[in-house]
Amino acid sequence: MFDLALIWGLLIALAVLIYVILDGFDLGIGILFPLIKGEQNRDVMMNSVAPVWDGNETWLVLGGGGLFAVFPLAYSVILTSLYAPLIAMLLALIFRGVAFEFRFKDARHKPLWDLAFAGGSILATFCQGVVLGAFIQGIEVQDRAYAGGWFDWLTPFSLFTGFALVVGYALLGAGWLVMKTEGPLQARVYDLMTGLAAGLVFCIGIVSLWTPLLNAEIAGRWFSWPGLLYLSPVPILVLVSALGLYRAIRQRREVLPFVLSLGLFVLSYAGLGLSLYPNIVPPDVTLWQAAAPDKTLGFMLVGAAILLPLILGYTSYAYWVFRGKVRPGDGYH
Repeated sequence: MFDLALIWGLLIALAVLIYVILDGFDLGIGILFPLIKGEQNRDVMMNSVAPVWDGNETWLVLGGGGLFAVFPLAYSVILTSLYAPLIAMLLALIFRGVAFEFRFKDARHKPLWDLAFAGGSILATFCQGVVLGAFIQGIEVQDRAYAGGWFDWLTPFSLFTGFALVVGYALLGAGWLVMKTEGPLQARVYDLMTGLAAGLVFCIGIVSLWTPLLNAEIAGRWFSWPGLLYLSPVPILVLVSALGLYRAIRQRREVLPFVLSLGLFVLSYAGLGLSLYPNIVPPDVTLWQAAAPDKTLGFMLVGAAILLPLILGYTSYAYWVFRGKVRPGDGYH
């Protein structure tokens, strides 16, 4: 009665998108650290995400765990092909997490924890972008196993997507700080947002043009009729969102820049999904080829139907409790 593989594919995609949105802005806070001077400003920046940052990573665990449970072939191939950047990402997230806990407790070594927080955030984001680029360009699979080399993930395209994601997360972080701060810190972040927004739009354009060159099927999907007609709303909405973001920054709006920055991410993610569907491991492994048996998918879906509303509920409640501006001296130390 139901296409369980497709349902689970959509759920995994949703979990990854929520992770990118939520953890994206708090990683962006760390990326912005070197650009914001003053210990008090950095205290405010960290306190703006301190109540929610670890809960944001729930979605990374959910996406990875869900992939292992319902698409075991995809899990084994993707992890085998991307061990190096994934391990580097996890180590960077550890350094960043430790900095959250120790920065306010170990004032003597605060500059060291600032470095760990910024460096961990930048490296984790860059590695996520590299993983994305390597995934888009395709993974060689033979006999249901990874058949490529150790460094197949290391290409000019994957390095560029790593850089692009750093710019994108920095923009999300800036949008979050505009909502959560005020005064000189907010003014400084407004100044940074214009350049970051232009950089992200540039990166989206380059990746959008580069991706079809890597895969003839994707090129045919986007640049042939009637696919061009059906898919054209995505780039049009990206352009509209970019213009709206520029105007919102110029007008010093507080909430709209963050919302429109999220919109750019959602639209880019939608464009990626439309490019790769129905493959879960590009260019050849589909959702149905990688899926576990239907009984497993059905059993896991019952658990997801119970747990997902709970996770969404406590996440929403946490953001509601810690809503509003963060000012110097706020937070727990």
